[in-house]
Amino acid sequence: MPTTPHSVPASGKSNAAARSVLRRLVQGEDPPTQAMSIVERLAGSPYANPTIQVAGPDASARKALDLALDLAEAMFRFGAGALEVETSIIAVTAAFGLDDIEVDITNQSVVINYSSKDQTPTTVLRVVRSWTNNYAGLTNIHRLVSDIVDGGVSRTEAAQRLDDILRRPKPFSRWMVTAAFGTFSAAIVGLIGGSPMGSLIGFASCILIDLVSRKLGEWRVPEFFSVATSAAIVTLIAMLVWWLQVPIAPAFVVVGGILLLLPTGRLVSATQDAINGFPVTAAGRYLSAILVFAALVSGIAVALVAGSAVGVPELEVLESDGTQYPWPVAAIFVFVAVAMICVAEQTAMSLVIPTAMVAVAGYLLLLGATAAGAGYRLAPVLAAVLIGGLARVVALRMHATQLVVAVPAVLFLYPGLTVFRSMYDLTIEAGVVSTGVVGLFNASTVVLAIAAGVVLGDNLARPFTRKLSSDERQRNRRR
Repeated sequence: MPTTPHSVPASGKSNAAARSVLRRLVQGEDPPTQAMSIVERLAGSPYANPTIQVAGPDASARKALDLALDLAEAMFRFGAGALEVETSIIAVTAAFGLDDIEVDITNQSVVINYSSKDQTPTTVLRVVRSWTNNYAGLTNIHRLVSDIVDGGVSRTEAAQRLDDILRRPKPFSRWMVTAAFGTFSAAIVGLIGGSPMGSLIGFASCILIDLVSRKLGEWRVPEFFSVATSAAIVTLIAMLVWWLQVPIAPAFVVVGGILLLLPTGRLVSATQDAINGFPVTAAGRYLSAILVFAALVSGIAVALVAGSAVGVPELEVLESDGTQYPWPVAAIFVFVAVAMICVAEQTAMSLVIPTAMVAVAGYLLLLGATAAGAGYRLAPVLAAVLIGGLARVVALRMHATQLVVAVPAVLFLYPGLTVFRSMYDLTIEAGVVSTGVVGLFNASTVVLAIAAGVVLGDNLARPFTRKLSSDERQRNRRR
């Protein structure tokens, strides 16, 4: 008898197809325990797909490692984030043929281990013990790394260029930085609603605290006491001028000074490190930033107590209704203030105006969000997201890093007036201590949210700036 072939029901086929689709959705193509290549860490950075200048490891591997360490130390000293330092190390070592490396970065140290097959492993360590404001130097190092990745610079030439960068004078002299501090304070006082007399007092007080902090730095006074002293000086000046019945809002004058002392760059870098998977580095930078914030609070508190002890009358700690000038004039204040911060941070001259324009764009969004009812917490965060995204675009076009543009551009968003009002409630107004605690907590929350907004804006802009990254690489190859 002929046999009839067994047929599979249609429902069985559909179930098998469904299981196959489900398996592909929940199971990756690569084995889950497969090791990640160190060069894959460059994906999404300006140094992706580096040009390997030699076939195989460099015969002088130690010299290449030392060059990478020198680059990393300089970047850390100039304020770069851990991810940027790591990608620069990987890109430079890969370009010189050292792809069998591991990098470990903490708050103050960089460790590189090179262990090629059939060779003795080499481990080098560098500890960063000093910091300085030099965004122009950080920009030049970024350009150097880009040139190395594009294969146009030998190791000897790269070492010489790095030495030239480290020896090169900063773009702005000390007297220009001091004048920039005062001008920034004057512009901020006008922006938040102060009078021309208040701007003048803010200008003079910030020049004084810059000179004092510079002298304290020469005496190697720890940063905590230097910041506390500066905060106390600017607060005492505002209180004494108020005591002399000069028609100013003392809180606005104090805000113009303490915004300069906030650890903006450290907060942004720490948030960026925490999000990008560098918890140890982020924890160290957060602790450093918290100590600076505590120094600010301590200096303000000491000044308020001292003023009250000598008989200074109760201050009028007003709520800021915004600038008394029309919005185009306020936008000019923002432009001037951010440009002055660029001078104080030693930003390259070619980046001063673009950075100030990014800040103005963020300020216009802040006005729009506030008018739409976003609130004092959400509106500055939205502006910070826009600033973070625009900073990435501008930085790529200007051959710089995002941090160089974002940190100065975001400074005007920080709630300095809330910090001062909270400290006044905590120190002088005994009946509203709880209000001061809540206000200080809210200010801290807004500060961290603004820093996170800058990082979010950077990440949101990455998919739209890949062409700019490739264009930068092509321009480097043509040079």
